[in-house]
Amino acid sequence: MSALGVALRSALAAAADPDRAPAMQAYMKSEMPYRGIAAPDMRAISKRVFAEHPLASCDEWQAAVLELWRGARFREERYAAIELLADRRHRDCRSPDVLPMFEELITTGAWWDYVDEMAHHVGNLLRTHPEQMRPVMRAWSTDKNLWKRRVSIICQVSFKKDTDLELLYANIEPNLTERNFFIRKAIGWALRSYAWTNPKEVARYVAANEARLSGLSRREAIKNIAKG
Repeated sequence: MSALGVALRSALAAAADPDRAPAMQAYMKSEMPYRGIAAPDMRAISKRVFAEHPLASCDEWQAAVLELWRGARFREERYAAIELLADRRHRDCRSPDVLPMFEELITTGAWWDYVDEMAHHVGNLLRTHPEQMRPVMRAWSTDKNLWKRRVSIICQVSFKKDTDLELLYANIEPNLTERNFFIRKAIGWALRSYAWTNPKEVARYVAANEARLSGLSRREAIKNIAKG
């Protein structure tokens, strides 16, 4: 185990609140236990440890992320792995070359708290490397893994006017008849987010696809439009 890994796990253990942990685990329906640490405290601990144990290269950074992720015994350790993945000191390391690592965290995490955070980082890659990432997101939209499909749909939720609408609709299309809650919710969320920018277009899309959109997706999509 690396010095960073030892230090982080020790710091998280020292901050543990066993009284909070069971409720956190129950809320997230997690098989992996919690330490009982609130998210702001987990982030503060992570930032301190990362600063005290700098990583010299992108290879070291990727190895440290995977060590924390794969060796985690408590959910906060995996949250910390994602914090390290996002650390500003390693922004130049986040390129399409590390997409296999992103994919591992998404498919082995396989729950919304991990996956939705990873979708943000996948979205950043899409922003900075659109030519490489667009075909990847198209492929993910039909993947057998539902969490990769969810990411392909929600990776642009913060894009606003920069949303690649053609890509969004293309990634929604093969999932319109999906019965899984997390896919239906993703479709509604993605459309709702874009509705802040172009409510008329989202209203048009919902009307044109009313027979195929699930009730959940439709209700979520028009929330912002109804408020307007």
